[in-house]
This record gives sequence, C-alpha cells and structure tokens, in this order.
Amino acid sequence: MKTFLVIIALGCLSGCMDFIPFPSGELRGDLTAPPDDWSELTTARIIELETNPSAPYSVKLWIIGFDDHLYVHAGDNLAEWVKNMEANPDVKLLIDDQLFELTSWRVSDQAEFDEFANVYEDKYGNRPRNENVSEAYLYRLAPRP
Repeated sequence: MKTFLVIIALGCLSGCMDFIPFPSGELRGDLTAPPDDWSELTTARIIELETNPSAPYSVKLWIIGFDDHLYVHAGDNLAEWVKNMEANPDVKLLIDDQLFELTSWRVSDQAEFDEFANVYEDKYGNRPRNENVSEAYLYRLAPRP
C-alpha cells in the first residue's frame, strides 16, 4: 500500500497524473467515424486504447501518427493489452471525447519501424527503447474493414 501511495504522490508532483499506467475497463465517448486525416487528433500526447472486446481492458498510451497511419508501441514489453490485441485485433481508441472503432496489425517491416522511431523522437524527445522490429511490439491502427 505504501508503494501505491508513493507512486500516486510522485505522479501528482511531477504533473504526470494523466499517464499513470493503471488499466481500466470499457471506454466511453462519442462514437465517431475515423477521419481521413489523423494529423490534428494525433497531436494529443496521451490517448486511451481499449482491447479485448469481450472483457474490455483499457490503458493510457502515447500515440504516433504519420502518413495517414496511427501507431501504439509497447517496446519489448508483452503487456496485457498487447496479448489482447494478439488474440483479437479489434480495438477502440479514445481521443478527447471521440471514440473510434479500429483494428490493429503488428508491424513487421523494419523500415516502417525506423520511420515510426524518428517521428516518436520528434514528438516525445527520445527514441524507443528497443528498435528491433522483431523484438518490439509496434501496432498500426486502422479503421475496421
């Protein structure tokens, strides 16, 4: 319990309260058709991603958008949300009050990962921890077919 309180206190003091990575359940927002151009929406630093439609599991993540594609990244961490997307690629994305129904694909092309890493560095000020596409969990999000 002390550790939990210390984490909360540090989050409040550092201004990072919005990004404390505790999972939650179903996301709520205005269901919105995916736009043709995500550039304005991906200026958000933090989004929420819901996985596992049968038992919704959502997390707060950083998001990268370029070339009409959206990306979420877990580094080399096989997080619960990653396991969920491996089992079922359907996800929901919440940006502000807009909720989008999307699907996900794991990126396997190193050139695409390298481009992602450059945009990631420009947006967040540092490079992804592991830039080997075969070891990292990078997902492209797109409208459901």
